[in-house]
Amino acid sequence: QVQLVESGGGLVQAGGSLRLSCAASGRTFSNSAMGWFRQAPGKEREFVAAISATGGSPSYADSVKGRFTISRDNARNTVYLQMNSLKPEDTAVYYCASATVHYVTTQAMRYNYWGQGTQVTVSS
Repeated sequence: QVQLVESGGGLVQAGGSLRLSCAASGRTFSNSAMGWFRQAPGKEREFVAAISATGGSPSYADSVKGRFTISRDNARNTVYLQMNSLKPEDTAVYYCASATVHYVTTQAMRYNYWGQGTQVTVSS
């Protein structure tokens, strides 16, 4: 069993930055790829970023490439999402998730554990 707890969300002006954290419990953290997804009101959940179990091969949605950076610290069982140059369209609930595989995947169906989400609101 893996439990994921996100933190770091909030209200920020356009152009600002936020750093999301996701603390994981469970011994399988370092064996699993991790991902961030988001869901805006009235929209489907979408992939944001993912990182392999060893911290390599990061993958990003085109909409966030160059602005967001995913990283992980396996010693702390934590994955991060640094978000810079935020835009109003980044407003959403952000979820971290643990994958069933060690390699990077953008497919939500390959993630079996999810956090409760943290709200990010970007004002214009």
